[in-house]
Amino acid sequence: MRNEKEPLWELRDVTKVFPGVKALDGIDMKIYPGEVHGLLGENGSGKSTLIKCLAGIYSPTSGFIIYRGKSVSINNPETAARKFGVATIFQELSLVPTLTVAENIFIGHLPKKGIIVDWNSLRKISTKILKELKIEINPNAVVEDLSVAQQQMVEIAKALSKNSELLIMDEPTAALGMEDIENLHELTRFLTNKGCAVIYISHRMDEVRKIVDKVTILKDGKLAGRIDSGDMNLKRIVRMMIGGDVKDHFPKERNILDKVLYRAEGIRTDNGVNGISLEIRKGEVLGLAGVIGSGRTEIARALFGIDRIKEGHVGDGNGVKSPWHAIRNGIALITENKKADGLFMNFNATKNITISALKKVKKRGILNLKREREVCNHYIGKLNLPHTARYVSIGNLSGGNQQKAIVCRWLFCDADFFILDEPTQGIDIGAKVEVYNLINELTRRGKSILLISSDFPELLAMSDRIAVVHDGQIVYTDLAENMTLQSLTESVISKESASYAKKEKE
Repeated sequence: MRNEKEPLWELRDVTKVFPGVKALDGIDMKIYPGEVHGLLGENGSGKSTLIKCLAGIYSPTSGFIIYRGKSVSINNPETAARKFGVATIFQELSLVPTLTVAENIFIGHLPKKGIIVDWNSLRKISTKILKELKIEINPNAVVEDLSVAQQQMVEIAKALSKNSELLIMDEPTAALGMEDIENLHELTRFLTNKGCAVIYISHRMDEVRKIVDKVTILKDGKLAGRIDSGDMNLKRIVRMMIGGDVKDHFPKERNILDKVLYRAEGIRTDNGVNGISLEIRKGEVLGLAGVIGSGRTEIARALFGIDRIKEGHVGDGNGVKSPWHAIRNGIALITENKKADGLFMNFNATKNITISALKKVKKRGILNLKREREVCNHYIGKLNLPHTARYVSIGNLSGGNQQKAIVCRWLFCDADFFILDEPTQGIDIGAKVEVYNLINELTRRGKSILLISSDFPELLAMSDRIAVVHDGQIVYTDLAENMTLQSLTESVISKESASYAKKEKE
């Protein structure tokens, strides 16, 4: 860390008011070159509003944004990027999937000879940037063919092609596996060693303590506290974030019964599922571990009927022919990509909760709006969603609250088998504990859960058994209590390690 006397950026008494809501209330913050500054807080605490003020998307209602000692006005993202060197990487990447890596890096400021794009310079400069950042990606590769982790790296290269001095990273590891997270952290340190300042937003407390130099914590739009790297105490951070203690970060209950609730045998699909077999008992949580691209999500899609099963069978042998059929058979899916696959973004939370079981809120074939509101109020209270979720479109809620709304939907459907694909991705620690408690409540009622997570401590703590996935196959299964973080990581990264663990068990 290179902490200079004068901050690169400073926020003084910054307030942002929307109609009826004070999103930021008198925030002070200093950002220095060469440091990773963590920005923490629960969903809805004001983090996104703060970084959007720095990125030029919002203008503060009052207060001052100071750049290199001078008060400045940032009118739009283009001004922020070109004049002040601010680059923001949001949770939803802004790449054009059908363009090449090089074209994405320089989109909006392509090198030209006169009025003609200079394609040779484009490729040469892109190659130089990627090489300097130690990113091993072909600049001629099409972005949609890259992994999520590679796309994240391209987004960073794109930001730095504009000579950015401040890089804002909003949940950069939410969709990454452990090896990819290590690579991203190495790149982040490389940037700060060159003098770049980084604002780092994450709900993963383990990586926060590892990567950041200091943290600023927000709660309800106000400054809740600051902590330097020498005092990164998890309990203290959580206390500031939620205004109290989380007694047990992983409140796991063991509720397994002897009866098998769900079984799949020899399933194959055209989307990469390669002969998987599994069975889950009532009240059991089966964790599914694997790197990004190992086939975990493809297994979930097959079990829910999104991808056609060409061999093998599930359940009673009749198969799951479609999501509609899966829902009728008591199967629920919380998708990894909630915005594209899980939500109706123009609907409010009420309609998103009841959409999969409308017959439960009908009376004589007509939708009973009063009953629908009662259902929504019940689940909003149960998962601590904001009261505004009843009225505004769900696209206006934070990512964590959107995730909670999907959980509410399947609770309302009263499914028996829940497939949870990254259910705590992008939500704060308090909300995570609420999801864990919901998992306990479901297993207590005899429900079965397939838990897919890239958060290995979460997987180890909340699963009864863990199945390791490689190339669309389950190569190793064991009790969670028999695994350690190291052994699970080795099995996930290396197929040979998983095979060795299986032989040792046998």
